[in-house]
Amino acid sequence: MIPKKINRQTVNALKSILDELDIHNQRVTIDFSKEMIEVEDDDYSIDDLLEAAGTLTPERAKELYDEVKRSREEWD
Repeated sequence: MIPKKINRQTVNALKSILDELDIHNQRVTIDFSKEMIEVEDDDYSIDDLLEAAGTLTPERAKELYDEVKRSREEWD
């Protein structure tokens, strides 16, 4: 990717649009052809992961939650 400099007014306008979509990450990539916004963030909450995964059954959500919890315990 080639970085492009944008002015403060454009930055503020884009931030406003992303805020409406509940996107508050410092770095995002917008793919207009796929109509997707990709966010860069190393510290995902379980709610973020479940939201990104789409609709899950309660059982599957619990399985994923438990797996993330186990992984975090292993990292510590």
